[in-house]
Amino acid sequence: MDPGHKDLLHRPHRIAVLALDGLLPFELGIPHRIFGRPRDGRGRPLYEVVTCSVRPPGRVHTDADFSIQVAHGPEALATADTVIVPASYELGPVYDRGELTPELAAALARIRPGTRLASICTGVYVLAAAGRLDGRPATTHWSDADRFQRMFPAVKVDADVLFIDDGDVLTSAGVAAGIDLCLHMVRRDHGTAVANDVARRTVVPPYRDGGQAQYIDRPVPDPQQSSTAEARAWALRRLHEPIQLRDMAGQEAMSVRTFTRRFREEVGVSPGQWLTLQRVDRARHLLESTALSVDQVARDAGFGTAQSMRQHLQTALGVTPTAYRRTFRAGTAAR
Repeated sequence: MDPGHKDLLHRPHRIAVLALDGLLPFELGIPHRIFGRPRDGRGRPLYEVVTCSVRPPGRVHTDADFSIQVAHGPEALATADTVIVPASYELGPVYDRGELTPELAAALARIRPGTRLASICTGVYVLAAAGRLDGRPATTHWSDADRFQRMFPAVKVDADVLFIDDGDVLTSAGVAAGIDLCLHMVRRDHGTAVANDVARRTVVPPYRDGGQAQYIDRPVPDPQQSSTAEARAWALRRLHEPIQLRDMAGQEAMSVRTFTRRFREEVGVSPGQWLTLQRVDRARHLLESTALSVDQVARDAGFGTAQSMRQHLQTALGVTPTAYRRTFRAGTAAR
């Protein structure tokens, strides 16, 4: 097959971002920033991102002092592989009564069966009002979670996480959690290396687990107190070794009790949970990018045994190490 023919077969994953009146410009920009970066080995875009409205092409006003010109109408939803609904402060009956407007219902009806759906912050109201979340787990901004649960009792709301991946439907908390969600989708689609490259170019952390708390009472450490950053850096340099909590605390000259409290205040999870997340991420990278045996990956990632790694990956990702590697190798071959 000649290279030109291969180019003709290349079709980026098409993402339609639904711009609703009253949208938040920051949230609208997240999908374009994250999905606009990834490239395959030949430099071709892995995603195509388009913005659409529920009306014919034209102006959509935001919650700021400017409007945006949207080039696509609702017909773009019919061609999407993924539809993302960012936050809006003017959802009208969707927010007030949990009911879709006729034009929004007509627009959503264009979405093909099997299309992946995602929301950022209050965009989840649109998915719920459309009946796409009944009986499923979902999240939204912590300050709105109680109201959302009362309005949609059939949805299993979890207000304590950054995002939830329920297969073909994903939801996130507000603002920065939308970045985490989009990076997660890139990672799920194309692996850790691609997602990490996007994160570096965007100058954001490459990975915050969806189960991490979205609201921490004191997210910024008191400048008079010590941080746990050095202990985290120390641990990351030796993930392949056994790491005890007392060893991490010792790096900051703290008692185990003080270190554990300070760590949770700064990171949002316990030191043990954080270590497991880092090891899972290391294992994912090694499974994707090397031919190391599963036993060797388990040792290098700090799990010790293949059985231990298998249990942790099954819990975190829902797949075995072998199945995970097979998925991403198949994806690489397809690209």
